[in-house]
Amino acid sequence: MPTIEQLCKEPNFLINVFETMRDGLMIVDKDGNIIFFNHSAEKITGYRKEEVIGQQCSILDTDTCVILTDDGRKKDCGVFKTGSVQNKKCRIRASDGRSVYLLKNATVLKNEKGEMIGAVESMTDITSLYMKELELEELKQELRQEYWFMGLLGKSEPMQHLFEQIRNAAGSEAPVLIYGESGTGKNLVAQAIHSLSRRKDGPFVALNCGSLNDYLLESELFGHKKGSFTGAMSDRMGRFEAAHNGSIFLDEIGDMPKTMQVKLLRVLEEKVVERVGDHRPVPVNVRLISATNKDLSSLVTSEVFREDLLYRINSILIRVPPLRDRVEDIPVITFHYLKKIAHINSKDIRRISPEALDIITHYRWPGNVRQLINALEHSAITCKSDTVEVSDLPEYVFLEKKAEVNDKSLDRDKLVSALAQFKGNRTLTAKHLGISRVTLWKKLKDQGIE
Repeated sequence: MPTIEQLCKEPNFLINVFETMRDGLMIVDKDGNIIFFNHSAEKITGYRKEEVIGQQCSILDTDTCVILTDDGRKKDCGVFKTGSVQNKKCRIRASDGRSVYLLKNATVLKNEKGEMIGAVESMTDITSLYMKELELEELKQELRQEYWFMGLLGKSEPMQHLFEQIRNAAGSEAPVLIYGESGTGKNLVAQAIHSLSRRKDGPFVALNCGSLNDYLLESELFGHKKGSFTGAMSDRMGRFEAAHNGSIFLDEIGDMPKTMQVKLLRVLEEKVVERVGDHRPVPVNVRLISATNKDLSSLVTSEVFREDLLYRINSILIRVPPLRDRVEDIPVITFHYLKKIAHINSKDIRRISPEALDIITHYRWPGNVRQLINALEHSAITCKSDTVEVSDLPEYVFLEKKAEVNDKSLDRDKLVSALAQFKGNRTLTAKHLGISRVTLWKKLKDQGIE
């Protein structure tokens, strides 16, 4: 039996290798005439090699290789100009008229004298991936038309009221305080207000006040001079200066230390900042948008938050509804993010079962939209088919249901109905009812259900 080294010396060895490649392979001479076309190229384009050998490569009608001129379509081959083409997306017209989308790589071929004699091009069919991207974009456009507002998703009455509040706030220059539970999308509301305001062409600068201590927070907000404290290796602009002629978004403002509240109040009143270690005032023109998940009035009563600062920041108060108050939006949000998550993770998930959607819809979601997205990411990972089932959901969504279930509520009809719903699968039935598998077994035994 010949060795691989011996086979490599055979005259037709490389041709046979090219023919077994999964990617299409085409070789053209320096004039762009096709001189080799492998089997995969035939499958991708629909052309038989007998039809294309000797023809100009423009026969494939590639959108990146031809240009329109007064004399009609002319070949404009990039590989002969640059020497190579890498990971370039393009469209060709197959022999039956179909559009085929390719990822192509090409390089020129040279002889021993360094003269250009042709080019070799590989083509990978990415039509299915491209169509998925189109479907995702179509879904986004559809959602934008009906339920989408500046990154926020919902069709419920509370969300329509929120959208109206955002529009009203955007038409004003007054400070805005956004109140909402964690995970409701307060940052999206702030961005929407800025994007719709007259400051939309200016910067939008955000900072979480609860993540920094006094010294770092002051430096982040107002900047510092070189050498003003250990680690200050150079002058630094603060967030207020960076947001000049735009908007600054202070998230979790209720966690701001009281010493910093005094300094923030002064900036809002005088419209100037002083960098740490520098006493020269710097004028700033910013619109303040704040957010909190705490009751600032209670913090004022307990003397944790300054009353005069509260009056400064809440000229416009916007409340973002929790997910449990807009249950009808949950299916819309679920379908949108499930499609997006499946696309990102290259999973062919097309739907969610009615039973799984029912459980998702009736869970209270204390972490709101952020927690729902996290649950969908978990479900997409565990899902083994094109449909998210009850068994794919995270365990915690059943705990609340478990607390509501008692022994008396599980009569024979409910047990039989649940078993039928999950085709006798006791694990899924128990999970759906919010009880353990052992408890289900005892119930079935007590009711005489086989």
